[in-house]
Amino acid sequence: MNRRSFFHDISLGLPAIALGNLMAGGKVTPHHTPRATRVLQIFCPGAASHLDLWDHKPELEKRSGQPMPGGDKDVTFQGANGNLMRSPWNFVPRGQSGKPITEMLPLLGAHADRMAFIHSMSSRSNTHGPACVMMNTGFVFEGFPSAGAWLTYALGSANDNLPAYVAIPDIRGNPPAGPANWTAGFLPAQHQGIAFNAAEPIQNLSRPSSIADGEEAATRAFLARLNQDHALRHAGNTDLQARIASYELAARMQLSTPEVADLTRESKATHDLYGTNSPNPLIAGYARNCLLARRLIERNVRYVQLHCASRASGVDGLLNWDAHKTLKADYERHCPILDQPTAGLIQDLAARGLLKDTLVLWTTEFGRMPTHQQGTLGRDHNPDAFTVWMAGAGVKGGATYGRTDDFGRRVAENPATIHDFWATVLDILGLDHQKLTWYHNGLNRRITDVHGHVIREVLA
Repeated sequence: MNRRSFFHDISLGLPAIALGNLMAGGKVTPHHTPRATRVLQIFCPGAASHLDLWDHKPELEKRSGQPMPGGDKDVTFQGANGNLMRSPWNFVPRGQSGKPITEMLPLLGAHADRMAFIHSMSSRSNTHGPACVMMNTGFVFEGFPSAGAWLTYALGSANDNLPAYVAIPDIRGNPPAGPANWTAGFLPAQHQGIAFNAAEPIQNLSRPSSIADGEEAATRAFLARLNQDHALRHAGNTDLQARIASYELAARMQLSTPEVADLTRESKATHDLYGTNSPNPLIAGYARNCLLARRLIERNVRYVQLHCASRASGVDGLLNWDAHKTLKADYERHCPILDQPTAGLIQDLAARGLLKDTLVLWTTEFGRMPTHQQGTLGRDHNPDAFTVWMAGAGVKGGATYGRTDDFGRRVAENPATIHDFWATVLDILGLDHQKLTWYHNGLNRRITDVHGHVIREVLA
């Protein structure tokens, strides 16, 4: 080997090593022993009502139809409010913990002893788009990394043939703010979520039949050499590096993704458990997405964001949980969609031993008012109080943290913020939220901004 060829070869080899490390995600060393290695986040856009699902208020039932004390001057998102309005459904004590959960979620409620409820959440926005972004990124404004991006940046990928972060949109469409819910923000672009679901697999993944295997392999090798040289000359361009990484990943996914998305490999008993063959197409569609989520989790996809409902529509509450006018009819449509598939997913994860190292999150962007919206039989937005829950690895099943007032209007005990929530999630994954940072525009940014504390009461 002469001097010229030596330096030519090393100039191609070193950027390849650097690019390989970049693609791997630049892992952050865990700050303490993790309790979980993966996250499944179930997100219900539209502001699912805490008062009709998880947060039982006997006083609200007792005083339904009366004016809310001190609420005569309340003006919320869509205007004035009427009198107090009890939930149309009864709450039923579930599990050994006796946690009251709406009768509309009979199968999901059976997992009450696995769940840790946080009833004292609040948000900084009462508008769906910004509040969804706030819930998923820690900031009201778009452009900040989502939780899944932070986690994959910190922990890297555990499966080289699948994305580290997958967002599964509902078959009815994307949530409010769309891809801003799974964006990489200012983190390297390869940490953004890859969006696909059981109904719509990843586009442009299959190799055209006119191209032979050998031809494709030779083309990839040639492109890899060009990409390595180009990456060396543009080392600071993360968009370019992410695009190179995405092409390499896409090549591997041509083999792996069709297999993971092939739900016909599952038994009839499994399909029955999830409800994939339901005559209700919305239940069946969400059930197939839940089954896809389990197949991704068991293949060590680091973060799966599963959506149940989608964007706002011309008819409130039609496509998501935004029940402004007809709460009873809306939730009698949405609850059955959520119930069986989600319960089946949790049961399946537990049966396969996956719940031992998978953290399951149920989230929404804010809560709803204890009163009826004036002139309607629905509830307006309430950013001052809502509920989320956790289950699985690292979680104290059957626990309850925080409390709202007698009507569920505002937080009354142990207030919790979205920053507290993500600080707790990171802690379960072995990460200190104050140390997981990225330097951007003169600041060491983090998902918890300058706030957040770990809610120890919900940890096992």
